[in-house]
Amino acid sequence: MGILTVLWEKWVEFRRDFYKITLAAMIAPLMYLLVFGLGIQMVSHGEPYLNYLIPGVVGLTTMNGSFNAIAQNLNVQRLYEKAFDQVMISPTPLWQFIVGQILGGSLRGLYAGAIILILVAPIKTGLVFNGWSLLVMLLNGAVFSAVGVVVSFVARNHADVPRFSTYIIMPMAYLCNTFFSTENMPHGLREFLGYLPLSQTSAVLRGVASRAGFNPMSFVVLLIYLAVFVIAGLWFVYRKQNL
Repeated sequence: MGILTVLWEKWVEFRRDFYKITLAAMIAPLMYLLVFGLGIQMVSHGEPYLNYLIPGVVGLTTMNGSFNAIAQNLNVQRLYEKAFDQVMISPTPLWQFIVGQILGGSLRGLYAGAIILILVAPIKTGLVFNGWSLLVMLLNGAVFSAVGVVVSFVARNHADVPRFSTYIIMPMAYLCNTFFSTENMPHGLREFLGYLPLSQTSAVLRGVASRAGFNPMSFVVLLIYLAVFVIAGLWFVYRKQNL
């Protein structure tokens, strides 16, 4: 019941701010698609650059949507509204609260990514998005929701969350096989970037979309990231660190 309560809270929040959430999920990805995909007519891997760009932007959108849905809100609730104190004294198990936050954030990321898929559907690209695409979008959202939970507890003040986004999330957005291939990057850096969660997500989405297939190990890597950050989030909660 604790998980459902948190999901209901996220649903009420989503319904209240539906237009704001939808517009926020649309504007930046659309600008990327217009400027890089349509404004700059390039060819990548033997096909129009737009075909390469769309899966990367979808993965990027799920990351941003999920992380932003959790990190900022939970940090404000913890530090300023003191709403987390009520959760701690309530009969709701803390693990259910964390799982509910992660599920709610992953659904928000999936929604943001689905908006982009709907917007690009009229463009005749020949790309295919199916159940595997939705699954990796949901899993990617869960990973970055869990990252958001950890960041919300690590942050000492409200300004720390945007700083983390600037130092970690934004570099991943640009470097993790989103706008360009990492094939020509220096050895070592290329492998490091390749194992980051957004790179794994972009690889699966691009493989499915182009019908080239994907490496199932990408799902395993994402599940490992999810497990690590879920455990870290639970550790912060139960040890009551930075509360």
